[in-house]
Parts: sequence; structure tokens; C-alpha cells
Amino acid sequence: MSKHKDIIIIGGGAAGFFAGINIAEKFPQLSIAILERGKEGLQKVKISGGGRCNITHAEFVPSELVKNYPRGEKELLGPFHSFMTGDTISWFQERGVELKIEEDGRMFPVSNSSQTIIDCFIKESNKHGVEVCYNQSVKSFELVEDGFLIHTIKDQFTCNKLVIATGSNPKIWNLLEGIGHSIVKPVPSLFTFDINDERIKNIPGVVAKNVDVKVLGTNLNSHGPLLITHVGMSAPAILKLSAFGAIELAELNYNFKIKVNFIQKDTDTCIEDLKKAKILFAKKLVVNTTQFELPKRLWKKLVVASGISDEMKWAEINKSQLVSLAQQLTQAVFHVTGKSTFKEEFVTAGGLDLREINFKSFESKLIPNLYFAGEVINVDAVTGGFNFQNAWTGAYIVAQSINE
Repeated sequence: MSKHKDIIIIGGGAAGFFAGINIAEKFPQLSIAILERGKEGLQKVKISGGGRCNITHAEFVPSELVKNYPRGEKELLGPFHSFMTGDTISWFQERGVELKIEEDGRMFPVSNSSQTIIDCFIKESNKHGVEVCYNQSVKSFELVEDGFLIHTIKDQFTCNKLVIATGSNPKIWNLLEGIGHSIVKPVPSLFTFDINDERIKNIPGVVAKNVDVKVLGTNLNSHGPLLITHVGMSAPAILKLSAFGAIELAELNYNFKIKVNFIQKDTDTCIEDLKKAKILFAKKLVVNTTQFELPKRLWKKLVVASGISDEMKWAEINKSQLVSLAQQLTQAVFHVTGKSTFKEEFVTAGGLDLREINFKSFESKLIPNLYFAGEVINVDAVTGGFNFQNAWTGAYIVAQSINE
């Protein structure tokens, strides 16, 4: 026998809980259930931000906030005028969760623990009578008179309105295709670059604070901090490229070349600066006299790559070596041979076609009473709390419009 609810939310993650709590607060007369496929929900919240949960980002202007979404920039502008960063901060504060802003703009709970967010969601869902059903992996859902029929591995449910908040779930995407929706093929987004190159070998953890990076043969470029890892390069300068270039880099099979300007100066200006250093530090070893505020270990690697030995003093380097060093600093080319997942978080570009969603309500344009929140739709963002903000905004707007 089917269990009936007014509203069923498929997906016990951030968007699912946020939608359920907000719906229950606004419409306490409605019966609401969240169907979670695992034995416990909110697992992505648990690992996000290195276990601290990067709730949102301290960007308070909608037109600036949307620039962090390679897919969804145009569509999210209106929704962000309804619910964005300041509203997120207030929502959590009103429920006893204080947030803090870090230097790079990321926002975390003051506790520095994602468990604070999980506890908040569990407490609020219990408080407002939102039923959370675990181990309820969905096998199918179909349209029936007055709503939807959902089959899980354990039970059968009916509901008047259905919210899909499952994140990047291929199984759910297939089911949505089965009832007439279109899915944009998913490809990885937010990944680091695998690079095997002597210039960055054995110096993991080194950060160049301000670099320009360009993918050769494309229009893809970015700037920001660059982190050298055990397998290649990461940090915002690389992650932005991976997000905005997700589709293009997938088509290149993650085999391409990048050009890195480590000092954000043109080559000619760099040569002039190096000539001054040659005079100023004439009797000093080049490898020991770091320029342009570069990390010492990276400077040494680039110096050696320029054909300047460890024992050479500034006075001893010739014009050719000086030019070579300038080129290493301003236009170093690296061969990317693959990608690695960024930390434990896996983000994809792809999902439900944005043209099939009414962004005033996050309701399907094709099927009445079917709503979406979070990464199930073809929206993704750069790192820094932006994917969660998309989840909060979509879930909140669903909650405001679902019973109208």
C-alpha cells in the first residue's frame, strides 16, 4: 500500500533538507517527507570545505555573485535578488548558527565544523515535522492522477508535489528523461591538473600568489593563486579554468598545454627588472636571490630551468640566460596530461536543461508540480561556497512557491 504525503523531496542532502524545512515553516499544514537513499543524509555537507562546510561566499551583489557560475550565470540573476548571501547568513543566524568570513571570502560556521550545519538541519526538520526516510533509494517515479507515484527499494509513495534535490545523480537524470525532460550530458568540473614537469617536481605545497594561466589554443584564461601539488597544479587559478572550461577540456580529453605567467608582467618588463637585479646583486648567487616575491623553491626551479646553474652569480649570467629566465617567469608552458578530483568533493557540469525550468519558482515548465533544487539542474560554480548558495537559493524559492 502506498504511503501518501502532500510533498515528497527526493534527496537528503543540503538542498533537500533546506527545502523541506522552509516548506514546513511556511506551510505547516502540509505533510512532507524526504527520501534519502543512504542510511544517513547530508554526507556531502559533512565533507565539504574539508569538514568545515563552506556555507556561502561573502559576495553581496547579485550581478557579481552570478559571475562565479560557468553554467547558470544568466538564470540565477533573478533568483539571487530573491534569496542570496545575506539571506543565507540571516537564516542560519536565526537558528543559532553563527558564520564567519575568511580572508578569501569563504564563509564557514564559527565552530569550524560541518556537524554544526548537520545538527541544525536535523533539529529543524524534527521541530517542523519533516519526516526523513533513510535507505529509500528511488527506483522509479511516474505521473499519476493528482500527482506522482514513487517506488523505492523498500516502499511505495504518492504525493501531490515532488521536489528533486538529488545533486549530480545519473540514475535520477535517467528517470527525468523517462518522463520527458532533457539532460545535458555531465562532465567533471572543479578538478586539478596533472602535470609531470621537472620545474614543479618535489616542491608540493608551494603557492604562487598571483599568476595568469591560459589554456593554449582556446580562449580560456584565469588568474589568482596557484598551488603546486604532488601531481601537478591546483588552487583558484586552476580550479576556475577547470570549471569554466569543463566542456572544452573534456573534449580535449584532458590533454592540453597551459601557459603560466608567474609574475603578471610582460616579458620585456621582466627583462628590464632582471637587468637591474643583475647590477644590484652582481656578487650574489642567482638561485639565492629571489625576485618578484616568488616562493624560494619555485624561483630556484625556474632559474635552473633557464640554464643558470646553482653556482652562478648575477654578474656571470649572459643575455641569453637572462631572456630565458624572463620567459620562464612570464610564459612558462606546461603539458597537462590528466585531471584529479578536487579534494573529496566531486562537482559536475551538466544536468537538467535550464531551458526547461521556470526560475521564478524552480518548477518544471513541462510537468506541473515538479520542482528542482541544487545540482540536479545544469548549474555549477567555482570553489568557494557558491554551489551551496545555489542550493539554498533554489530550495528557498521552491519553498516559497510550492503551495501557490
